[in-house]
Amino acid sequence: MVIDPALTLDQFDYDLPAELIAQHPASQRSASRLLHLDAAGGLHDRRFTDLPDLLRAGDLLVFNNTRVIKARLRGHKASGGKVEVLIERILESHRALAHVRASKAPGPGTHLLLGDGSIDVQVLGRQGECFELLFPAPVLDVLDVHGQVPLPPYITHTADAHDEARYQTVYARQPGAVAAPTAGLHFDQAMLDRLQGLGIEQAFVTLHVGAGTFQPVRVAQLGEHVMHAERYVVPVETLQKIRATRARGRRVVAVGTTSVRALEAAASGGDGESACEGDTRLFITPGYRFRHVDALITNFHLPRSTLMMLVSAMAGLPSIQRAYAHAVQSRYRFFSYGDAMFIETAGTS
Repeated sequence: MVIDPALTLDQFDYDLPAELIAQHPASQRSASRLLHLDAAGGLHDRRFTDLPDLLRAGDLLVFNNTRVIKARLRGHKASGGKVEVLIERILESHRALAHVRASKAPGPGTHLLLGDGSIDVQVLGRQGECFELLFPAPVLDVLDVHGQVPLPPYITHTADAHDEARYQTVYARQPGAVAAPTAGLHFDQAMLDRLQGLGIEQAFVTLHVGAGTFQPVRVAQLGEHVMHAERYVVPVETLQKIRATRARGRRVVAVGTTSVRALEAAASGGDGESACEGDTRLFITPGYRFRHVDALITNFHLPRSTLMMLVSAMAGLPSIQRAYAHAVQSRYRFFSYGDAMFIETAGTS
C-alpha cells in the first residue's frame, strides 16, 4: 500500500493529562465506559454493558485468542551487572528473541543468570534490537515459574497476582503475546454468553502482540516508518464465518486492533480457502481500504502510535481527532486498563 505523503506524524498527536492513564482495571471487566462513534460521526457516551444494543443478530465478533506470557525476567550477568529481559518472541522450545536492558549490551557468549539466579541463559547473537537467547529448559516453563507479567511502560506498579488475572482475556488460549489485546479485556463470560444468546456470532484469530505495539513512530513522514512484525493465524473456520456474515448482509466487528491486523493480513495474503498464517508488517493508515473488517471495538491508544493511525483509517482522521478530544474532556480512562470505543464506519451501522 502506498501511504499518502500528505500524512504527517503530528496529525496523530494529542495532549493527555497523566491522571487519565488507567493504572488499574475497572472493578469488573464489563464495568468500563464505552464511547460510541457512529457511522455518521456522532459521539455517544455509553457503558460497555450497552454493547449488545449496538450489535445485531448475525453480526460476527472476531476475537484475538492470544495468551500473554510472563515475559519479563530479571537477573544479572555472570560478570555481575544487573539485567532485565523482555521476551519478544519464542522461536522454538529453548530459544527466544528478547529485549535486554543492561549497562552494556551483552555480546555473543555472554551468560545471563535469571530468576533466582539458577537459570543460566546464553546470548547467541543479535537480530536488530533483539537478542537471541538460549535457555537451559523450555522457555515457557521458565517463564511460568520465574517470569512476571509484562505490564506496559505507562503502568507504574509492579505486576501482581491481580494483574496476572486481569491483564489477560477470559478466552486467551494460545501463549505467545507480550502485551494483551486490550479491547478483549472488557469481555467477561456473562457478556460473551449474552451476545451469543442474541444471535451474535463469534470467531477467533491469533496474533501474538509484541512489545513494538508500544513504540511511537519516530519519523515525520509515515512512509518512512518500518513496521514491527507480529505472528498471526487466521483459521479456515473464521474465514468461512466472514463469508457467511457478508452473505447475510451483516457486519464483521473486530475486537481490537490486533484482530484487525490479522484479518486484513489474511485478506491481503490468503486465498480464502485455507488457513492464513505468517508474520505481518501490515501498516494501516488513512486511505487504507478494509477488506475483512466493518467495525471495531478498541481501547484508546498512545499518541503518535501506529494504532492511532489504524483507528484513523477506520473512522477518518477528523472523526478520531474529535473523539479523542471529547474523551479527554469527558475524563475517559486511557490505554490498556482504560475505557473502550465502538467505531462504526459509513454504510455499516
